[in-house]
Amino acid sequence: MIINNVKLVLENEVVNGSLEVADGVIRNFADSPSQLPQAQDGEGGWLLPGLIELHTDNLDKFFTPRPKVDWPAHSAMSSHDALMVASGITTVLDAVALGDVRDGGDRLENLEKMINAVMDSQARGVNRAEHRLHLRCELPHHTTLPLFQQLIDRGGVSLVSLMDHSPGQRQFSNLVKYREYYQGKYQLNDADMDHYEAEQLALADRWSQPNRLAIATECRARNIALASHDDATRAHVAESHELGSVIAEFPTTLEAAQASRQHGLSVLMGAPNIVRGGSHSGNVAAHELAQVGLLDILSSDYYPASLLDAAFRVAFEETNPFTLPQAVALVTRNPAKALNLDDRGVLAEGKRADMVLAHQHGDHIHVGHVWRQGVRVF
Repeated sequence: MIINNVKLVLENEVVNGSLEVADGVIRNFADSPSQLPQAQDGEGGWLLPGLIELHTDNLDKFFTPRPKVDWPAHSAMSSHDALMVASGITTVLDAVALGDVRDGGDRLENLEKMINAVMDSQARGVNRAEHRLHLRCELPHHTTLPLFQQLIDRGGVSLVSLMDHSPGQRQFSNLVKYREYYQGKYQLNDADMDHYEAEQLALADRWSQPNRLAIATECRARNIALASHDDATRAHVAESHELGSVIAEFPTTLEAAQASRQHGLSVLMGAPNIVRGGSHSGNVAAHELAQVGLLDILSSDYYPASLLDAAFRVAFEETNPFTLPQAVALVTRNPAKALNLDDRGVLAEGKRADMVLAHQHGDHIHVGHVWRQGVRVF
């Protein structure tokens, strides 16, 4: 397969030319058009590596499309997978939550169904994107460690993150924001919220630190990438570094982002944060970190289409120090490097032919076609 008349987004430059694929890998590329009649016309679009998503909660909404509605697993997984590739994502880490911030939450009930759907569909080769697992471990919960120990050796786990959403911690160091968020989420009156907050503090005091240490130890023993989550202070980051974290997910302050970089952690922020122009939790905005060069990876989090959109917004924003190749690396090369996925993430000879053809229409970037290992999946 030859793709002609495209702007190739390479590691360090954008080149007008053509690219050839054979046996699922990139054979070569040129800064000139192919003269072969079978070459596919890219119509002047950008050809970039397939996007790599490290943290998406998108699967949840297909398993529970409405409160108390359980959707068949094979249909939910297929719909989720289709949305991923339509967004240009060819490698996706589906984030499933172990433990829960409230007993009886849908995530806990759907856990086994979601994991089985991801692993079974991947094993059967029916997915368009390549799906792996990201275990999000909610530390202040008595079920978290036992669930983690059941799942960690099942295969397919590429990333583990350590989360603590208890009041006063990390994402919710601002207690006013904590109360606003959970009163809105669970429709709690003031008295119910007081009880819920006290309950979460007690759980955190009992379980957070033992779970943090035990899970980190098991990840190091298995060489599975570990991520911090919502670090807010230099002390948080120092602890995450000591535990062996390689990714800092959603640091909530400039101070934490700076410390993460100093400790060698890749700073991951939400692509929706870029698109919306700020954090819905009132924390540091991703564009603020981009402006000072403290942004390494973007994740679509809860909105898959935001990933490609955000990368181009970062590149085209004049106040950012990012070229287009550097911005595209936030969603391709850098996440691949963080997980040691050396076979993808760049347009280069011998790399997997995971590719996205994108066009600009007005102010928006649209996905035209997507290939995974040379096979067109969108």
